[in-house]
Amino acid sequence: MSRVHPEFAYQSRELGGQIEGILGDPPDRKNYQNMIQALVSEYASGAGIEDLNMMAFALVDHIEFHDRQTILEEAGDFEEGDAARVFAAASCSGEAEKMYAALEENYPDLGRQAIITAFLHKHPRLWSEDDVSLDQLAEGDDGDDGDNDDDAVSDDFAQMFDQEGEQ
Repeated sequence: MSRVHPEFAYQSRELGGQIEGILGDPPDRKNYQNMIQALVSEYASGAGIEDLNMMAFALVDHIEFHDRQTILEEAGDFEEGDAARVFAAASCSGEAEKMYAALEENYPDLGRQAIITAFLHKHPRLWSEDDVSLDQLAEGDDGDDGDNDDDAVSDDFAQMFDQEGEQ
């Protein structure tokens, strides 16, 4: 199981929420398909919103992954990566193929992130995220930050707030 950058894990969860939100309850597949088609057309024309989740949303139902290992390797770094390598590891067909080419030409870095996000959303069992919980972050911390008497509060100051102290 590969570890992915926390931002990719977050974006993958956001994409899932976005899909659920567009589908609605009860699911409205027609509305969902209209939204996807509008995004695909917009990106295929070379325009479209420069937004990671919108790009991933446009890709998620159309993209096919040919080299999962490459995409998992690239998911380790959110900011830096090889866009050409990621684009080569997947493809789209039909009108989505035009969108894919336009994303590679117009938004290579953001497109790289969108492809990885779509992949992680579609394949949640292939990856895990770093544990950044407080318990994990505190592991190995012995809690001894040192006693610095310069930072100590004087008795007079402490008694100002002491409800039980002498008046």
